[in-house]
Amino acid sequence: MPKSFDYDAVVVGSGPNGLAAGIRLAQEGCSVLVLEANDTVGGGVRSAELTLPGFIHDVCSAIHPLGMGSPFFRQLPLQRHGLHWIQPEIPLAHPLENGKAAVLQRAVSVTAEGLGQDERAYQHLFGPLVKNWENLANEFLKPLLHLPRHPLQLARFGMRAILSAAGLANGSFKDEPARALFAGLAAHSFLPLEQIPSAGFGLVLGMLGHAVGWPLPRGGSQQLANALAAHFRSLGGEIVVNRRVADLAELPLARAVLLDVTPKQLLIIAGDRLPGSYRKKLERFRYGPGVFKIDYALGGPIPWKATGCSQAGTVHLGGTLEEVARSEREVTQGQHPERPFVLLAQPSLFDATRAPRGKHTVWAYCHVPNGSSVDMAGRIENQIERFAPGFRDLILARYGLNCLEMEKKNANLIGGDINGGAGDLWQLLARPVLSPAPYRTPVPGVYLCSSSTPPGGGVHGMCGFHAAETALRDIKSPSVGFNPGLV
Repeated sequence: MPKSFDYDAVVVGSGPNGLAAGIRLAQEGCSVLVLEANDTVGGGVRSAELTLPGFIHDVCSAIHPLGMGSPFFRQLPLQRHGLHWIQPEIPLAHPLENGKAAVLQRAVSVTAEGLGQDERAYQHLFGPLVKNWENLANEFLKPLLHLPRHPLQLARFGMRAILSAAGLANGSFKDEPARALFAGLAAHSFLPLEQIPSAGFGLVLGMLGHAVGWPLPRGGSQQLANALAAHFRSLGGEIVVNRRVADLAELPLARAVLLDVTPKQLLIIAGDRLPGSYRKKLERFRYGPGVFKIDYALGGPIPWKATGCSQAGTVHLGGTLEEVARSEREVTQGQHPERPFVLLAQPSLFDATRAPRGKHTVWAYCHVPNGSSVDMAGRIENQIERFAPGFRDLILARYGLNCLEMEKKNANLIGGDINGGAGDLWQLLARPVLSPAPYRTPVPGVYLCSSSTPPGGGVHGMCGFHAAETALRDIKSPSVGFNPGLV
């Protein structure tokens, strides 16, 4: 091994996990270099003028309950570096055909009151979760294979989280508003709602909606990435953009290399350095459905039939539980739903920096089969028009991307998968392999820190945090170090 290194650590990729890894290492006094292939930091946490001048759109992620609830991000002084969270009056609305909407308010009790005869059932389901949300977040934002600090709370959560969303909703609620609201939450899993553990995703996102809200960063999601990068630099970290890495041999000498990439890229970057058994495991790693994403510049706010939708930062469009379930089921069967489940955000209602005065931006996507090149814009607009007649008349410009175009702009979005791999039960356990230290690769000093590691997708930085913790333990050993000339 060399006697000296250029850096203690090199991080490849400046998404939220890469930046989180860099920050955690720098906190311990490590010299850290972050390399980014694009011309701006952020990965999936970026913003740009995609449609017309003056309209700021979020390139990938837009609403950040996990960012607000992240145990690591909550410790960082990101406000000092320009991050300002905006809390919409209502975190989430789910309109139905009757001109009304199921609405997730910040208070569990207020939400429950709007769900009719399911009031007590909703309070019983979410009340205890919200009460213990910080303990639970610290548990489920780790690898599933860990010794829990709050075993009873985690067990109570797990008994419901392991269920299918359809099973939990139908077993807990009597009426459609509560069932539909939970279906929309659980559909973020990209799983069929009849499949376990889709209920867990709905419980987590609903819990966070009550506990911390579903906020958006003032000025766009780029501001979250910028704040993370600024804090990293304040700790002495270096960032180089426009530096794409195709092979480990291109990197400076470092005690640790952390890769914010998916298994597909790891196989290429590490090449024959990976033993055959590990390569085969990575090759079996499965990616989930993709997304068709579209951004709109509008001449005015969306004319929702249900008043609650006009006060919500996020709106789920899909109708009843059965309709949402059918849409998600069709996607996993390789079909493109005629009535897709649509996730929509309307940030300019709450952040005047996103659009010229009187104008608005809208961010939306739907799930599609992985690798799809089908243009879903018309079907998305049909769903919006269904609950907001006159929407199309307001469109000034649109900017849509299919799965292949998404991956071309961000190499981690394999086939349009925004979660770094399928989130079924097996791949929550074996992410990307079944191991007590899933971040450590067989190459000495090389680690994976992307959303293809636990706890998986979402803007929380915890994959990077845990990978950095693993690297820090190894760095203390004099036998650990990465030298591209020796592997």
